[in-house]
Amino acid sequence: MSAAPASPVAGVDERAQIHWVLEHCKTIAVVGLSSNVYKDSHIVAYHLQRHGYDLIPINPAATTILEQSAFPSLAALPADIAARVQLVLIFRPSAELPQIVDEALAHLPNLLAVWTQKGIVHEAAAARARGAGRIVIQDRCIRTQHLFSKFGQPAASPRE
Repeated sequence: MSAAPASPVAGVDERAQIHWVLEHCKTIAVVGLSSNVYKDSHIVAYHLQRHGYDLIPINPAATTILEQSAFPSLAALPADIAARVQLVLIFRPSAELPQIVDEALAHLPNLLAVWTQKGIVHEAAAARARGAGRIVIQDRCIRTQHLFSKFGQPAASPRE
């Protein structure tokens, strides 16, 4: 895998970090991706896939989602797939974030960022990821942010 582009450092505003993640993190492991087409995780992932992002579904109850092989956990990813993941997008309850972040840091050697969807926040888990040099975006809808970015709007609206 080629060297990762330089990422924004701590202290850079969230808009710049969001823009950087959307621009540079093209392979996304989606933890909690549902096979139900009416669930937010499926709708958001479908949008990202349509816009050229490479998705890796993480769901212990599925084998295929969005025509991609699904895996039960980040730890279950084969090494070649784990090495491609640049972003972990999380659609699981906040209480599960510490375990998911620890698993991501342990098993994804080229991880650049962790993103939690709207309403999902865990400051201690976020601090661990930031302490390991990863960008963390919490409590933001990546689809909304992608649309803002695509259509020239600010990358971060007031808590869409």
